[in-house]
Formats: sequence, structure tokens, C-alpha cells
Amino acid sequence: MVLNYIWIAFFLIAFIVALGKLVFIGDTAVFTDIINASFASAKTGFEISLGLTGILSLWLGIMKIGEKGGVIQSFARLASPVFSKLFPDIPKNHPVTGSIFMNLSANLLGLDNASTPMGLKAMQQLQELNKEKEEASNPMIMFLCINASGLTLIPITIMMYRAQMGAVNPSDVFLPIMLTTFTSTLIAILAVCVKQRINIFQRNLLLFFGGMGVFIGGLVWLFNSLNQEQVSLYSTLFANSLLFTIICGFIISGIRKKINVYDSFIEGAKEGFHTAITIIPYLVAILVGIGVFRASGAMDFIIEGIRMGFGALGIDTEFVGALPTMLMKPLSGSGARGMMLDAMNTYGADSFVGRLSSIVQGSCDTTFYVVALYYGSIGIRNTRYTVQCALLADLAGAIAAVAMAYLFFT
Repeated sequence: MVLNYIWIAFFLIAFIVALGKLVFIGDTAVFTDIINASFASAKTGFEISLGLTGILSLWLGIMKIGEKGGVIQSFARLASPVFSKLFPDIPKNHPVTGSIFMNLSANLLGLDNASTPMGLKAMQQLQELNKEKEEASNPMIMFLCINASGLTLIPITIMMYRAQMGAVNPSDVFLPIMLTTFTSTLIAILAVCVKQRINIFQRNLLLFFGGMGVFIGGLVWLFNSLNQEQVSLYSTLFANSLLFTIICGFIISGIRKKINVYDSFIEGAKEGFHTAITIIPYLVAILVGIGVFRASGAMDFIIEGIRMGFGALGIDTEFVGALPTMLMKPLSGSGARGMMLDAMNTYGADSFVGRLSSIVQGSCDTTFYVVALYYGSIGIRNTRYTVQCALLADLAGAIAAVAMAYLFFT
């Protein structure tokens, strides 16, 4: 229901702003820009879905081999001590726990092409457990909010962009990004736990979060001892080597179980193709709404209003230069990336705004895209409090990003 109101608001606010620009400023091109943006966004939504078709077919095919080979069930048993607390409604050792584990692990390594198909597979399995087929279940909300918070340990892409934009030390945002994205994920989990009345002080959860903190601290120490070239080389090598090892492990498990590995792959790939077709309307809807909102100039008015408000209070407004990236991040991944690159190009990659934009880009995932993609794939219409909790995590990530930027770079 919240997504319905937000989608309507995109169009109505865009119309009011555009009408104001036409009447008071004489901008005769604004409505043309809006219509062109709607067409371009619809095309982008279709192209994204089309691009996902091959990836989904590949990875859901691999996942089907792992499922029949018993590997997914092994992952479920491995993750059970923690996931049984965060997802109490999922039966013990259910295969979906393994799919969730695979998805979150791929996210941690920054493997978007692998994490999305695994996440969609998890949503399909969660839907099988869901009694209300058009309403998001508690496990779905927890899973999606963790995904939307975007916990990534190795932000390879952002460091690569910084290197291309001429940063002296492209990896100097590594530690701030890690601390920021850990904050947004923690807030997402806490928010959902409060709504679902999950006791966050359980021993397994405390050990898990404590272990994560120690692990992140170790990674920070390791990467701080390496130069930029070594960071990029070793992180990419480790991630992709692990990924291919998983693929080969799934195939070997299928051989051991004496299943027809090829036919199992084809069975899963067909599911991937069907899923890619299913999500097209949902992606087109959300991307068109966002495109119209941007093209109307409503985003620019919000940013300028915030700048004037903080300036009137005598608060430093240097961070406002990164607001376009910050406000775009929940709406559009490609839009936020464009805003980040524009900030680095305008202010400099090593400027405060350039670094803050990079931290914001790595702070969380694209909430509305994730909601449309994952819920759209299984026909969920009532998202309950998913969007509110995910946006709260986005807000926490944005605040943490600003705090980290001032802490590390001023």
C-alpha cells in the first residue's frame, strides 16, 4: 500500500512542479522532458529485465543443481543457528535458508550478478511457505530489508570509478563505506526485529553480530596494509575464484547424487526465464515513476530547499553537494551512480563532496528497485512495512555516510 502512495506521489508532485515551472519560469520544455523520460525509463525497465534473463537462467540453473545435489540443504544447516532467530517462521533446515545464505554471501562479496538470481530463488521458496500469496510474510520482509540495506564488504566498483576519476588513493573510502553499510544493515535488522517482536539479545544473534564486527575489523586491517592495486587484484580474484568453486562444487554434488546434472540445469534455467518475464511490468512501473519525478525538476527543488534550510540554521552545508546521490540512491541505482560520477567530476574525486558521494553510493542498495524486483517476481501486492523499514535503513546509511565523511576527511 505504501508503494502505491509513493508511486502516485511521483506523478502528482512531478505535475505540480512542472506546471509551476511552465507558469512562473516559462519552461516550455518541461512536459516534453517528462514524457521523454517516461519513454526512456520504460525502455530501461525492459532492457534491465531482458539483461537479467540470461543471468537468471544461468544462476537458477546452477541453484537447481545445488538443490538436487543437497548443497543448498547443507548451507541451510550451516546458517540455521542464526537464521532460525532472524527468520523464526521458516521451518528448521528448510532449503530456503540455504538460498538466503547464498544470496547474502554473494552480496557481501559484491557479486551482484550472482546475488540477484539467488535472492529471487529465495523469494520463490518463501512464497511457497506464505499463506497469504499477495501479502509479504515476516521472513520476506526481513530478507528484503537486509538486501535493501546493501551490506557489501568489498566495494570494488566504487574504488574502480574513483581510480578512473583520478583519485590519488581510490581505496581511501573503503573503511568509511564498510562502517556505513554495516550501520544501515544493522538498523534494517533492528527495525524489522522490533516490528516482528524478535528478541535481539539472544545468544546466537549477539555472537553473530559480534563476530561480524571482528571480521570487518580484520578486513579493515588487512586492506589498509595493501596498496590500491593489491586491493583490487586480491578482492576480485578471491570473489570470482570462490564463485567458480561454488559452481564446480554444485556440479560435483550432482554427480555424487547421481542426478542428471544437465537436465537439472535446464529445469532451473526455465524457471529463471519465466521469472525475468514476470518482473518486467513491476520494473517498468517503478522506473517510469522515478524518471518522471527526476525530469520534472522536483529533485532539484528538494535539494535546494535543504541547502537553504541548513544554511539558515548556521549548519555547515558542504555535504549538500552529495545530496543528489543521497536522494537518488533509494530510487535508482544507475541514477545514483551518475550523480556520484557527476559529483566527482564537478568537485574532484578527492574533494569532500566527491568522497562523501562515494560513501553514500556504497552505503545501501536501491530500495524501490529491490522491492519492485523481488516482490514483483512472486506477485506480492501488500508490502506491509517493508518500505518503511528499508527507507529507515537508507536514512541511517545517509546519516552515517555524512558522519564518516566528516570524521575521516575533515
